[in-house]
Amino acid sequence: MRYKFLLTAGLALALFSSLHAQEKKFSRNSNWSTLAKISYKTIQDPYGPMSVPEFNEAVKAMEGEEIELSGYIIPLDGLEGAFQPTHFILSSLPLSACFFCGSGGPESVVEVQLEDAIEYTTDPITLRGKLKLNGRDPYQMIYILQDAEFVEVVGS
Repeated sequence: MRYKFLLTAGLALALFSSLHAQEKKFSRNSNWSTLAKISYKTIQDPYGPMSVPEFNEAVKAMEGEEIELSGYIIPLDGLEGAFQPTHFILSSLPLSACFFCGSGGPESVVEVQLEDAIEYTTDPITLRGKLKLNGRDPYQMIYILQDAEFVEVVGS
């Protein structure tokens, strides 16, 4: 029993340290924490009930503004050949823990529309673009970064 406790405590400490390191890496960019503070309501859609985001005033104030976000590329198309995306998802979490893998919510990803293609990387990157809020179209993410441009690979 004592070993289970020590193992659990050790794993929790390792996870906390990893998350703290990621938070510190992205600390100059607090936009993810603002975007995360939303709620949802259920509306009646012609096809049945649908959850839609309710954006708070802080998030609404960001709409149309140029913002920077750091995160990880999640391709919309495969990684065949010399993949150079202009349209992809940027996740605040690494691919293994992103929204599509079950850890994050829809507020932890942004649909990106780049002006110029960039090289795919598994390293976190920073992008700059205009934020668009999407509260109704289920075929797009709730956040869209339009006219985006590459800023840097984080940590380089």
